[in-house]
Amino acid sequence: MAGNAFHNQNGVVFVNHIPLPLPFPQPFALINHRGGGEVLVPYNPPLLTPLGLSVLKAQMDEHRSVSLLQFMVNEGLVPSPEEEEKRRNVIVKLKQIVLAWIKKVASQRRLPKQQIAVTSGTILTYGSYGLGVHGSDSDIDALCIGPFFATMADDFFIVLCNMLKGRPEVSEIHCVKDAKVPLMRFKFDGISIDLPFAQLKVLSVPENVDVLNPFFLSNIDETSLKSLSGVRANKRILQLVPNIENFQSMLRCVKLWAKRRGVYGNVLGFLGGVHLAILVAFVCQGNPNASLNALIMNFFETFAHWHWPTPVILQDGLPATGDAMETRSLMPIRLPCSPYEYCHSNITRSTFYKIRTEFLQGYSMTRDLLKPDFDWGSIFEPYPYSKKHSRFLKIYLSASEQDELGDWVGWVKSRFRSLIVKLEEIQGTCDPNPTEYVDMNVTEPNVVFYWGLNPCKRNFTDAVSVKEDFMTNINNGYQGSPGRMELSIVLTSELPKNVLADGTGSGKRTKACWKILDYYNQHRIPIYSQHLPHYFVGYVSTNGGPVYPSAGG
Repeated sequence: MAGNAFHNQNGVVFVNHIPLPLPFPQPFALINHRGGGEVLVPYNPPLLTPLGLSVLKAQMDEHRSVSLLQFMVNEGLVPSPEEEEKRRNVIVKLKQIVLAWIKKVASQRRLPKQQIAVTSGTILTYGSYGLGVHGSDSDIDALCIGPFFATMADDFFIVLCNMLKGRPEVSEIHCVKDAKVPLMRFKFDGISIDLPFAQLKVLSVPENVDVLNPFFLSNIDETSLKSLSGVRANKRILQLVPNIENFQSMLRCVKLWAKRRGVYGNVLGFLGGVHLAILVAFVCQGNPNASLNALIMNFFETFAHWHWPTPVILQDGLPATGDAMETRSLMPIRLPCSPYEYCHSNITRSTFYKIRTEFLQGYSMTRDLLKPDFDWGSIFEPYPYSKKHSRFLKIYLSASEQDELGDWVGWVKSRFRSLIVKLEEIQGTCDPNPTEYVDMNVTEPNVVFYWGLNPCKRNFTDAVSVKEDFMTNINNGYQGSPGRMELSIVLTSELPKNVLADGTGSGKRTKACWKILDYYNQHRIPIYSQHLPHYFVGYVSTNGGPVYPSAGG
Protein backbone atom coordinates (compact mmCIF):
# COMPACT_ATOMS: atom_id res chain seq x y z
CA MET A 1 0.00 0.00 0.00
CA ALA A 2 2.86 2.36 0.88
CA GLY A 3 4.20 2.20 -2.66
CA ASN A 4 0.99 3.72 -3.96
CA ALA A 5 0.59 6.44 -1.26
CA PHE A 6 1.38 10.13 -1.14
CA HIS A 7 0.76 13.01 1.31
CA ASN A 8 -1.01 16.24 0.68
CA GLN A 9 -0.47 19.52 2.51
CA ASN A 10 -2.89 18.56 5.27
CA GLY A 11 -1.08 15.34 6.12
CA VAL A 12 -3.76 13.05 4.67
CA VAL A 13 -2.44 9.90 3.02
CA PHE A 14 -4.02 9.19 -0.38
CA VAL A 15 -3.87 5.65 -1.77
CA ASN A 16 -4.47 4.96 -5.46
CA HIS A 17 -4.93 1.65 -7.25
CA ILE A 18 -6.49 -0.33 -4.41
CA PRO A 19 -7.45 -3.67 -6.06
CA LEU A 20 -11.19 -3.68 -6.73
CA PRO A 21 -13.52 -5.94 -8.74
CA LEU A 22 -13.69 -3.20 -11.37
CA PRO A 23 -11.86 -2.61 -14.65
CA PHE A 24 -10.58 0.78 -13.44
CA PRO A 25 -8.92 2.11 -10.27
CA GLN A 26 -10.84 4.00 -7.63
CA PRO A 27 -8.97 6.30 -5.22
CA PHE A 28 -9.29 6.04 -1.45
CA ALA A 29 -8.04 8.25 1.36
CA LEU A 30 -6.46 6.98 4.59
CA ILE A 31 -7.49 9.40 7.35
CA ASN A 32 -5.36 9.70 10.55
CA HIS A 33 -7.64 10.49 13.46
CA ARG A 34 -6.43 12.26 16.59
CA GLY A 35 -6.85 9.08 18.58
CA GLY A 36 -4.23 7.37 16.45
CA GLY A 37 -6.64 5.17 14.46
CA GLU A 38 -6.74 5.11 10.68
CA VAL A 39 -9.88 4.85 8.52
CA LEU A 40 -9.93 4.11 4.80
CA VAL A 41 -12.65 6.22 3.17
CA PRO A 42 -13.59 6.88 -0.47
CA TYR A 43 -11.98 9.92 -1.99
CA ASN A 44 -13.84 11.80 -4.71
CA PRO A 45 -11.48 12.47 -7.60
CA PRO A 46 -11.81 15.43 -9.95
CA LEU A 47 -14.71 15.16 -12.39
CA LEU A 48 -13.89 13.28 -15.55
CA THR A 49 -13.95 15.12 -18.86
CA PRO A 50 -16.76 14.14 -21.26
CA LEU A 51 -14.23 12.16 -23.28
CA GLY A 52 -12.92 10.41 -20.18
CA LEU A 53 -16.44 9.58 -19.02
CA SER A 54 -17.29 8.22 -22.45
CA VAL A 55 -14.20 5.98 -22.41
CA LEU A 56 -15.04 4.81 -18.89
CA LYS A 57 -18.62 3.94 -19.87
CA ALA A 58 -17.37 2.06 -22.92
CA GLN A 59 -15.01 0.05 -20.70
CA MET A 60 -17.81 -0.74 -18.25
CA ASP A 61 -20.15 -1.70 -21.08
CA GLU A 62 -17.59 -4.13 -22.46
CA HIS A 63 -16.85 -5.47 -18.98
CA ARG A 64 -20.54 -6.13 -18.33
CA SER A 65 -21.04 -7.78 -21.72
CA VAL A 66 -18.13 -10.15 -21.15
CA SER A 67 -19.27 -10.97 -17.62
CA LEU A 68 -22.81 -11.66 -18.89
CA LEU A 69 -21.46 -14.09 -21.48
CA GLN A 70 -19.52 -15.82 -18.72
CA PHE A 71 -22.67 -15.88 -16.58
CA MET A 72 -24.51 -17.61 -19.45
CA VAL A 73 -21.74 -20.20 -19.64
CA ASN A 74 -21.85 -20.79 -15.89
CA GLU A 75 -25.62 -21.26 -16.05
CA GLY A 76 -25.27 -23.81 -18.85
CA LEU A 77 -27.50 -21.93 -21.29
CA VAL A 78 -25.59 -23.28 -24.30
CA PRO A 79 -25.92 -27.03 -25.03
CA SER A 80 -22.84 -29.14 -25.58
CA PRO A 81 -21.78 -30.16 -29.11
CA GLU A 82 -22.88 -33.71 -28.29
CA GLU A 83 -26.36 -32.48 -27.37
CA GLU A 84 -26.58 -30.46 -30.56
CA GLU A 85 -25.59 -33.46 -32.66
CA LYS A 86 -28.18 -35.63 -30.92
CA ARG A 87 -30.94 -33.15 -31.72
CA ARG A 88 -29.87 -32.86 -35.33
CA ASN A 89 -30.01 -36.65 -35.64
CA VAL A 90 -33.51 -36.69 -34.16
CA ILE A 91 -34.72 -34.19 -36.77
CA VAL A 92 -33.09 -36.19 -39.59
CA LYS A 93 -34.78 -39.39 -38.41
CA LEU A 94 -38.15 -37.64 -38.09
CA LYS A 95 -37.86 -36.36 -41.65
CA GLN A 96 -37.13 -39.89 -42.87
CA ILE A 97 -40.16 -41.24 -41.01
CA VAL A 98 -42.42 -38.50 -42.41
CA LEU A 99 -41.22 -39.18 -45.96
CA ALA A 100 -41.92 -42.91 -45.56
CA TRP A 101 -45.32 -42.04 -44.06
CA ILE A 102 -46.27 -39.86 -47.05
CA LYS A 103 -45.30 -42.60 -49.50
CA LYS A 104 -47.39 -45.08 -47.53
CA VAL A 105 -50.45 -42.83 -47.44
CA ALA A 106 -50.09 -42.05 -51.16
CA SER A 107 -50.03 -45.78 -51.86
CA GLN A 108 -53.11 -46.33 -49.68
CA ARG A 109 -54.86 -43.55 -51.62
CA ARG A 110 -53.99 -45.44 -54.85
CA LEU A 111 -52.26 -42.46 -56.41
CA PRO A 112 -50.49 -43.06 -59.74
CA LYS A 113 -46.96 -44.46 -59.37
CA GLN A 114 -45.39 -41.35 -60.85
CA GLN A 115 -47.12 -39.21 -58.21
CA ILE A 116 -46.08 -41.57 -55.41
CA ALA A 117 -42.48 -41.29 -56.61
CA VAL A 118 -42.40 -37.49 -56.39
CA THR A 119 -44.66 -36.81 -53.40
CA SER A 120 -43.06 -35.81 -50.11
CA GLY A 121 -43.55 -34.15 -46.73
CA THR A 122 -41.15 -32.51 -44.33
CA ILE A 123 -40.37 -31.39 -40.79
CA LEU A 124 -39.68 -27.75 -39.85
CA THR A 125 -38.60 -26.71 -36.37
CA TYR A 126 -39.71 -23.60 -34.51
CA GLY A 127 -39.88 -22.33 -30.93
CA SER A 128 -36.64 -22.14 -28.94
CA TYR A 129 -34.95 -24.78 -31.10
CA GLY A 130 -35.96 -23.06 -34.33
CA LEU A 131 -34.60 -19.75 -33.02
CA GLY A 132 -31.36 -21.35 -31.81
CA VAL A 133 -31.90 -20.47 -28.14
CA HIS A 134 -32.71 -23.89 -26.71
CA GLY A 135 -31.10 -25.48 -23.68
CA SER A 136 -30.03 -29.06 -23.11
CA ASP A 137 -33.37 -29.93 -21.50
CA SER A 138 -35.60 -28.00 -23.92
CA ASP A 139 -38.35 -29.61 -25.95
CA ILE A 140 -38.20 -29.55 -29.73
CA ASP A 141 -41.17 -27.90 -31.41
CA ALA A 142 -41.39 -29.49 -34.86
CA LEU A 143 -44.11 -29.05 -37.48
CA CYS A 144 -45.04 -31.93 -39.77
CA ILE A 145 -46.10 -30.60 -43.19
CA GLY A 146 -47.89 -32.93 -45.59
CA PRO A 147 -49.41 -32.73 -49.09
CA PHE A 148 -53.07 -32.33 -50.01
CA PHE A 149 -54.09 -36.00 -49.68
CA ALA A 150 -52.76 -36.54 -46.13
CA THR A 151 -55.47 -35.83 -43.54
CA MET A 152 -55.04 -34.98 -39.89
CA ALA A 153 -57.75 -37.23 -38.44
CA ASP A 154 -56.86 -40.45 -40.26
CA ASP A 155 -53.36 -40.18 -41.65
CA PHE A 156 -51.60 -38.03 -39.06
CA PHE A 157 -53.21 -39.17 -35.82
CA ILE A 158 -53.60 -42.84 -36.84
CA VAL A 159 -51.15 -43.90 -39.57
CA LEU A 160 -48.19 -41.71 -38.55
CA CYS A 161 -48.90 -42.26 -34.87
CA ASN A 162 -48.77 -46.03 -35.34
CA MET A 163 -45.54 -45.75 -37.31
CA LEU A 164 -43.99 -43.74 -34.48
CA LYS A 165 -45.21 -46.23 -31.87
CA GLY A 166 -43.42 -48.95 -33.80
CA ARG A 167 -40.08 -47.19 -33.51
CA PRO A 168 -37.81 -48.21 -30.59
CA GLU A 169 -36.62 -44.60 -30.18
CA VAL A 170 -40.16 -43.34 -29.48
CA SER A 171 -41.84 -43.46 -26.07
CA GLU A 172 -44.62 -41.75 -24.09
CA ILE A 173 -46.62 -40.80 -27.17
CA HIS A 174 -49.87 -38.86 -26.66
CA CYS A 175 -52.33 -37.43 -29.17
CA VAL A 176 -53.65 -34.03 -28.10
CA LYS A 177 -56.58 -33.61 -30.50
CA ASP A 178 -58.68 -31.03 -28.66
CA ALA A 179 -56.04 -28.28 -28.39
CA LYS A 180 -56.20 -25.05 -30.40
CA VAL A 181 -53.26 -26.47 -32.31
CA PRO A 182 -53.74 -30.29 -32.33
CA LEU A 183 -50.49 -32.23 -31.98
CA MET A 184 -48.69 -35.41 -31.02
CA ARG A 185 -46.41 -35.26 -28.00
CA PHE A 186 -43.73 -37.93 -27.50
CA LYS A 187 -40.11 -38.56 -26.66
CA PHE A 188 -37.62 -39.45 -29.39
CA ASP A 189 -34.29 -40.75 -28.10
CA GLY A 190 -35.23 -39.18 -24.77
CA ILE A 191 -35.92 -35.72 -26.23
CA SER A 192 -39.47 -34.36 -25.83
CA ILE A 193 -41.13 -33.50 -29.16
CA ASP A 194 -44.28 -31.49 -29.83
CA LEU A 195 -45.47 -32.31 -33.36
CA PRO A 196 -48.49 -30.49 -34.87
CA PHE A 197 -49.57 -30.98 -38.49
CA ALA A 198 -50.29 -28.70 -41.45
CA GLN A 199 -51.69 -29.75 -44.81
CA LEU A 200 -50.66 -27.82 -47.93
CA LYS A 201 -52.59 -28.01 -51.22
CA VAL A 202 -49.63 -29.40 -53.14
CA LEU A 203 -48.51 -32.85 -54.22
CA SER A 204 -44.96 -32.48 -52.93
CA VAL A 205 -43.71 -30.40 -49.99
CA PRO A 206 -40.08 -29.24 -50.47
CA GLU A 207 -37.74 -30.17 -47.61
CA ASN A 208 -37.14 -26.51 -46.73
CA VAL A 209 -40.48 -25.17 -47.91
CA ASP A 210 -40.79 -21.37 -47.75
CA VAL A 211 -43.75 -21.01 -45.41
CA LEU A 212 -43.76 -17.23 -45.97
CA ASN A 213 -44.54 -17.71 -49.67
CA PRO A 214 -48.25 -16.91 -50.22
CA PHE A 215 -48.44 -19.69 -52.82
CA PHE A 216 -48.22 -22.37 -50.14
CA LEU A 217 -50.87 -20.68 -47.97
CA SER A 218 -53.61 -20.56 -50.59
CA ASN A 219 -56.79 -22.46 -49.74
CA ILE A 220 -55.40 -24.18 -46.63
CA ASP A 221 -57.67 -24.84 -43.66
CA GLU A 222 -57.68 -22.72 -40.50
CA THR A 223 -56.09 -25.41 -38.33
CA SER A 224 -53.17 -25.76 -40.73
CA LEU A 225 -52.74 -21.99 -40.80
CA LYS A 226 -52.57 -21.92 -36.98
CA SER A 227 -50.07 -24.77 -36.99
CA LEU A 228 -47.89 -22.87 -39.47
CA SER A 229 -47.94 -19.62 -37.47
CA GLY A 230 -45.11 -20.60 -35.12
CA VAL A 231 -42.75 -21.55 -37.96
CA ARG A 232 -43.66 -18.45 -39.95
CA ALA A 233 -43.17 -16.13 -36.96
CA ASN A 234 -39.76 -17.65 -36.18
CA LYS A 235 -38.56 -17.32 -39.75
CA ARG A 236 -39.72 -13.71 -40.01
CA ILE A 237 -38.11 -12.73 -36.70
CA LEU A 238 -34.75 -14.10 -37.84
CA GLN A 239 -35.10 -12.13 -41.08
CA LEU A 240 -35.86 -8.86 -39.26
CA VAL A 241 -33.23 -8.78 -36.51
CA PRO A 242 -30.02 -6.94 -37.53
CA ASN A 243 -27.65 -9.31 -35.70
CA ILE A 244 -28.78 -12.90 -35.13
CA GLU A 245 -26.00 -13.76 -32.67
CA ASN A 246 -26.82 -10.78 -30.44
CA PHE A 247 -30.52 -11.60 -30.68
CA GLN A 248 -29.93 -15.22 -29.63
CA SER A 249 -27.67 -14.33 -26.71
CA MET A 250 -30.08 -11.68 -25.51
CA LEU A 251 -33.12 -13.97 -25.82
CA ARG A 252 -31.37 -16.70 -23.82
CA CYS A 253 -30.75 -14.20 -21.03
CA VAL A 254 -34.25 -12.75 -21.10
CA LYS A 255 -35.86 -16.20 -21.01
CA LEU A 256 -33.72 -17.18 -18.03
CA TRP A 257 -34.70 -13.92 -16.31
CA ALA A 258 -38.40 -14.52 -16.98
CA LYS A 259 -38.24 -18.08 -15.65
CA ARG A 260 -36.26 -17.16 -12.54
CA ARG A 261 -38.56 -14.22 -11.75
CA GLY A 262 -41.75 -16.24 -12.27
CA VAL A 263 -43.10 -14.37 -15.30
CA TYR A 264 -42.68 -17.08 -17.96
CA GLY A 265 -45.48 -19.31 -19.20
CA ASN A 266 -48.48 -18.36 -21.31
CA VAL A 267 -50.85 -20.88 -19.68
CA LEU A 268 -50.48 -19.12 -16.34
CA GLY A 269 -51.01 -15.67 -17.79
CA PHE A 270 -47.38 -14.68 -18.24
CA LEU A 271 -45.11 -14.19 -21.25
CA GLY A 272 -44.58 -17.14 -23.57
CA GLY A 273 -41.62 -17.88 -25.79
CA VAL A 274 -42.99 -16.06 -28.84
CA HIS A 275 -43.86 -12.99 -26.74
CA LEU A 276 -40.30 -12.72 -25.42
CA ALA A 277 -38.80 -13.36 -28.86
CA ILE A 278 -40.73 -10.43 -30.36
CA LEU A 279 -39.93 -8.11 -27.43
CA VAL A 280 -36.23 -8.94 -27.74
CA ALA A 281 -36.31 -8.56 -31.54
CA PHE A 282 -37.98 -5.15 -31.11
CA VAL A 283 -35.10 -3.93 -28.92
CA CYS A 284 -32.52 -5.40 -31.31
CA GLN A 285 -34.11 -3.56 -34.23
CA GLY A 286 -33.88 -0.26 -32.39
CA ASN A 287 -30.24 -0.83 -31.36
CA PRO A 288 -28.56 -2.60 -34.30
CA ASN A 289 -24.97 -1.92 -33.16
CA ALA A 290 -25.42 -2.21 -29.39
CA SER A 291 -23.46 -4.56 -27.15
CA LEU A 292 -25.15 -7.38 -25.26
CA ASN A 293 -25.11 -5.39 -22.04
CA ALA A 294 -26.59 -2.32 -23.74
CA LEU A 295 -29.34 -4.47 -25.28
CA ILE A 296 -30.33 -5.89 -21.89
CA MET A 297 -30.32 -2.41 -20.33
CA ASN A 298 -32.46 -1.09 -23.18
CA PHE A 299 -34.85 -4.04 -22.89
CA PHE A 300 -35.71 -3.24 -19.28
CA GLU A 301 -35.82 0.51 -19.90
CA THR A 302 -38.10 0.12 -22.93
CA PHE A 303 -40.71 -2.13 -21.37
CA ALA A 304 -40.59 -0.68 -17.86
CA HIS A 305 -41.92 2.53 -19.41
CA TRP A 306 -44.00 1.10 -22.26
CA HIS A 307 -47.48 2.66 -22.56
CA TRP A 308 -49.59 -0.48 -22.62
CA PRO A 309 -51.90 -1.37 -24.32
CA THR A 310 -49.97 0.23 -27.18
CA PRO A 311 -48.96 -2.88 -29.16
CA VAL A 312 -45.37 -3.94 -29.76
CA ILE A 313 -44.89 -4.25 -33.53
CA LEU A 314 -41.70 -5.19 -35.35
CA GLN A 315 -40.68 -2.97 -38.26
CA ASP A 316 -40.74 -4.95 -41.49
CA GLY A 317 -40.54 -2.20 -44.12
CA LEU A 318 -44.14 -2.75 -45.20
CA PRO A 319 -46.98 -0.22 -44.86
CA ALA A 320 -48.66 -0.33 -41.45
CA THR A 321 -51.95 -2.22 -41.45
CA GLY A 322 -54.67 -2.77 -38.89
CA ASP A 323 -55.57 -0.75 -35.83
CA ALA A 324 -52.93 1.43 -34.18
CA MET A 325 -54.19 0.29 -30.79
CA GLU A 326 -55.02 -3.23 -29.70
CA THR A 327 -57.09 -3.15 -26.51
CA ARG A 328 -58.34 -6.72 -26.34
CA SER A 329 -55.17 -7.70 -24.50
CA LEU A 330 -53.45 -5.95 -21.62
CA MET A 331 -50.05 -6.42 -23.31
CA PRO A 332 -50.67 -6.79 -27.08
CA ILE A 333 -47.72 -8.10 -29.10
CA ARG A 334 -48.18 -8.54 -32.84
CA LEU A 335 -46.91 -11.49 -34.83
CA PRO A 336 -44.44 -10.32 -37.51
CA CYS A 337 -46.07 -12.09 -40.47
CA SER A 338 -49.33 -11.80 -42.37
CA PRO A 339 -52.19 -11.74 -41.57
CA TYR A 340 -50.54 -9.78 -38.70
CA GLU A 341 -52.56 -11.19 -35.85
CA TYR A 342 -51.70 -10.65 -32.22
CA CYS A 343 -50.03 -13.34 -30.12
CA HIS A 344 -52.47 -15.33 -28.05
CA SER A 345 -52.29 -14.11 -24.47
CA ASN A 346 -53.73 -15.24 -21.13
CA ILE A 347 -52.50 -12.17 -19.24
CA THR A 348 -54.81 -11.02 -16.43
CA ARG A 349 -54.71 -8.02 -14.10
CA SER A 350 -52.59 -9.97 -11.59
CA THR A 351 -50.04 -11.27 -14.04
CA PHE A 352 -49.87 -7.91 -15.85
CA TYR A 353 -48.98 -6.24 -12.56
CA LYS A 354 -46.33 -8.88 -11.81
CA ILE A 355 -44.73 -8.54 -15.26
CA ARG A 356 -44.67 -4.72 -15.04
CA THR A 357 -43.16 -4.90 -11.55
CA GLU A 358 -40.37 -7.17 -12.77
CA PHE A 359 -39.66 -4.92 -15.77
CA LEU A 360 -39.34 -1.95 -13.41
CA GLN A 361 -37.07 -3.83 -11.03
CA GLY A 362 -34.86 -4.98 -13.90
CA TYR A 363 -34.61 -1.39 -15.10
CA SER A 364 -33.78 -0.13 -11.61
CA MET A 365 -30.98 -2.69 -11.25
CA THR A 366 -29.38 -2.18 -14.68
CA ARG A 367 -29.86 1.55 -15.34
CA ASP A 368 -26.61 2.74 -13.70
CA LEU A 369 -23.77 1.70 -15.99
CA LEU A 370 -21.14 2.88 -13.47
CA LYS A 371 -22.62 1.06 -10.47
CA PRO A 372 -19.51 -0.30 -8.68
CA ASP A 373 -21.09 -3.38 -7.08
CA PHE A 374 -23.12 -4.55 -10.09
CA ASP A 375 -23.65 -8.31 -10.30
CA TRP A 376 -25.58 -10.13 -13.02
CA GLY A 377 -26.55 -12.81 -10.53
CA SER A 378 -28.81 -10.34 -8.73
CA ILE A 379 -30.78 -9.72 -11.95
CA PHE A 380 -31.45 -13.44 -12.30
CA GLU A 381 -32.09 -14.08 -8.61
CA PRO A 382 -35.02 -16.54 -8.26
CA TYR A 383 -38.24 -14.92 -7.12
CA PRO A 384 -38.65 -15.46 -3.34
CA TYR A 385 -42.27 -16.62 -3.18
CA SER A 386 -42.04 -17.86 0.41
CA LYS A 387 -40.77 -14.43 1.53
CA LYS A 388 -43.24 -12.41 -0.51
CA HIS A 389 -46.43 -14.23 0.53
CA SER A 390 -47.82 -15.46 3.83
CA ARG A 391 -50.58 -17.60 2.28
CA PHE A 392 -50.77 -19.85 -0.77
CA LEU A 393 -53.42 -21.62 -2.80
CA LYS A 394 -52.33 -25.25 -3.05
CA ILE A 395 -53.48 -26.98 -6.25
CA TYR A 396 -53.06 -30.74 -5.99
CA LEU A 397 -53.53 -32.77 -9.20
CA SER A 398 -53.24 -36.55 -9.29
CA ALA A 399 -54.14 -39.61 -11.38
CA SER A 400 -54.11 -43.35 -10.82
CA GLU A 401 -51.52 -43.91 -13.58
CA GLN A 402 -48.50 -41.88 -14.62
CA ASP A 403 -49.56 -41.96 -18.28
CA GLU A 404 -52.93 -40.42 -17.38
CA LEU A 405 -51.37 -37.70 -15.26
CA GLY A 406 -49.76 -35.83 -18.16
CA ASP A 407 -53.03 -35.42 -20.06
CA TRP A 408 -54.92 -34.45 -16.90
CA VAL A 409 -52.38 -31.85 -15.79
CA GLY A 410 -52.15 -30.42 -19.31
CA TRP A 411 -55.91 -30.03 -19.50
CA VAL A 412 -56.20 -28.37 -16.09
CA LYS A 413 -53.33 -25.98 -16.90
CA SER A 414 -55.07 -24.95 -20.11
CA ARG A 415 -57.97 -23.74 -17.90
CA PHE A 416 -55.82 -21.96 -15.30
CA ARG A 417 -56.73 -18.50 -16.57
CA SER A 418 -60.32 -18.91 -15.38
CA LEU A 419 -59.04 -19.85 -11.91
CA ILE A 420 -56.80 -16.78 -11.79
CA VAL A 421 -59.72 -14.55 -12.79
CA LYS A 422 -61.90 -16.16 -10.09
CA LEU A 423 -59.26 -15.47 -7.45
CA GLU A 424 -59.05 -11.87 -8.64
CA GLU A 425 -62.80 -11.53 -8.15
CA ILE A 426 -62.54 -12.81 -4.59
CA GLN A 427 -59.46 -11.02 -3.29
CA GLY A 428 -58.12 -8.69 -5.94
CA THR A 429 -54.83 -10.28 -7.08
CA CYS A 430 -52.84 -13.49 -6.91
CA ASP A 431 -49.35 -14.62 -7.90
CA PRO A 432 -49.41 -17.95 -9.81
CA ASN A 433 -46.04 -19.64 -9.35
CA PRO A 434 -45.38 -21.68 -12.55
CA THR A 435 -43.15 -24.23 -10.77
CA GLU A 436 -44.49 -27.78 -10.63
CA TYR A 437 -43.74 -29.76 -7.48
CA VAL A 438 -44.36 -33.34 -6.34
CA ASP A 439 -45.80 -34.44 -3.01
CA MET A 440 -43.38 -37.22 -2.08
CA ASN A 441 -45.53 -38.31 0.87
CA VAL A 442 -48.17 -39.93 -1.36
CA THR A 443 -47.74 -42.87 -3.72
CA GLU A 444 -50.11 -41.80 -6.50
CA PRO A 445 -48.60 -39.81 -9.40
CA ASN A 446 -49.17 -36.13 -8.67
CA VAL A 447 -48.24 -32.54 -9.44
CA VAL A 448 -48.65 -29.66 -6.98
CA PHE A 449 -48.76 -25.90 -7.56
CA TYR A 450 -48.44 -23.20 -4.88
CA TRP A 451 -49.85 -19.81 -5.87
CA GLY A 452 -49.10 -16.78 -3.74
CA LEU A 453 -52.13 -14.95 -2.31
CA ASN A 454 -51.62 -11.27 -1.74
CA PRO A 455 -53.08 -9.79 1.46
CA CYS A 456 -56.29 -7.82 1.11
CA LYS A 457 -59.38 -6.90 3.10
CA ARG A 458 -61.25 -10.00 1.92
CA ASN A 459 -58.73 -12.77 2.57
CA PHE A 460 -60.63 -15.97 1.93
CA THR A 461 -59.83 -19.05 3.97
CA ASP A 462 -62.10 -21.66 2.37
CA ALA A 463 -61.38 -22.84 -1.18
CA VAL A 464 -64.55 -24.94 -1.52
CA SER A 465 -66.50 -22.43 -3.60
CA VAL A 466 -63.48 -21.73 -5.77
CA LYS A 467 -63.00 -25.45 -6.38
CA GLU A 468 -66.66 -25.96 -7.33
CA ASP A 469 -66.51 -23.14 -9.83
CA PHE A 470 -63.23 -24.34 -11.34
CA MET A 471 -64.34 -27.99 -11.51
CA THR A 472 -67.34 -26.93 -13.59
CA ASN A 473 -64.92 -25.32 -16.02
CA ILE A 474 -62.46 -28.19 -16.34
CA ASN A 475 -65.14 -30.90 -16.56
CA ASN A 476 -66.61 -29.19 -19.60
CA GLY A 477 -65.20 -30.90 -22.69
CA TYR A 478 -62.53 -33.16 -21.20
CA GLN A 479 -62.35 -36.38 -23.25
CA GLY A 480 -59.90 -38.45 -21.21
CA SER A 481 -60.07 -40.13 -17.83
CA PRO A 482 -60.34 -37.28 -15.30
CA GLY A 483 -57.94 -37.30 -12.39
CA ARG A 484 -58.35 -35.79 -8.95
CA MET A 485 -58.00 -32.13 -7.97
CA GLU A 486 -57.88 -30.61 -4.49
CA LEU A 487 -57.67 -26.92 -3.64
CA SER A 488 -56.68 -25.68 -0.18
CA ILE A 489 -55.22 -22.63 1.55
CA VAL A 490 -51.85 -23.12 3.27
CA LEU A 491 -49.63 -20.78 5.26
CA THR A 492 -45.99 -20.23 4.38
CA SER A 493 -45.02 -22.12 7.55
CA GLU A 494 -46.95 -25.13 6.21
CA LEU A 495 -45.09 -25.33 2.89
CA PRO A 496 -43.03 -28.50 2.33
CA LYS A 497 -39.27 -28.21 2.73
CA ASN A 498 -38.59 -28.64 -0.99
CA VAL A 499 -40.88 -25.68 -1.71
CA LEU A 500 -39.29 -23.51 0.99
CA ALA A 501 -35.80 -24.46 -0.18
CA ASP A 502 -36.65 -23.87 -3.82
CA GLY A 503 -39.09 -21.19 -2.62
CA THR A 504 -38.18 -19.17 -5.48
CA GLY A 505 -39.61 -20.35 -8.73
CA SER A 506 -36.24 -21.77 -9.70
CA GLY A 507 -37.49 -25.33 -10.07
CA LYS A 508 -37.47 -27.07 -13.43
CA ARG A 509 -40.50 -26.19 -15.53
CA THR A 510 -41.28 -28.30 -18.54
CA LYS A 511 -44.45 -29.57 -20.15
CA ALA A 512 -44.08 -32.91 -18.40
CA CYS A 513 -42.05 -32.23 -15.29
CA TRP A 514 -43.05 -34.44 -12.38
CA LYS A 515 -40.11 -33.88 -10.04
CA ILE A 516 -37.58 -31.22 -9.18
CA LEU A 517 -34.10 -32.31 -10.26
CA ASP A 518 -30.95 -31.61 -8.30
CA TYR A 519 -28.38 -30.52 -10.88
CA TYR A 520 -25.95 -28.88 -8.57
CA ASN A 521 -24.80 -31.91 -6.59
CA GLN A 522 -23.65 -33.81 -9.68
CA HIS A 523 -19.97 -34.04 -10.59
CA ARG A 524 -19.28 -32.04 -13.73
CA ILE A 525 -16.59 -31.78 -16.38
CA PRO A 526 -16.13 -28.75 -18.68
CA ILE A 527 -16.91 -28.65 -22.41
CA TYR A 528 -15.08 -26.44 -24.89
CA SER A 529 -16.28 -25.31 -28.29
CA GLN A 530 -15.21 -27.31 -31.32
CA HIS A 531 -15.28 -24.12 -33.38
CA LEU A 532 -13.71 -21.49 -31.10
CA PRO A 533 -10.48 -22.60 -29.37
CA HIS A 534 -10.50 -22.18 -25.59
CA TYR A 535 -14.17 -21.03 -25.62
CA PHE A 536 -15.86 -22.60 -22.61
CA VAL A 537 -19.51 -23.55 -23.30
CA GLY A 538 -20.64 -25.49 -20.21
CA TYR A 539 -20.45 -28.74 -18.30
CA VAL A 540 -21.51 -32.36 -18.57
CA SER A 541 -21.93 -34.75 -15.67
CA THR A 542 -19.41 -37.53 -15.24
CA ASN A 543 -22.04 -40.11 -16.24
CA GLY A 544 -22.25 -38.49 -19.66
CA GLY A 545 -25.49 -36.62 -19.11
CA PRO A 546 -25.65 -32.87 -19.65
CA VAL A 547 -25.76 -30.60 -16.63
CA TYR A 548 -27.36 -27.29 -17.51
CA PRO A 549 -29.49 -25.98 -14.64
CA SER A 550 -32.44 -23.79 -15.56
CA ALA A 551 -31.57 -23.83 -19.25
CA GLY A 552 -35.24 -24.17 -20.07
CA GLY A 553 -36.98 -24.10 -23.43
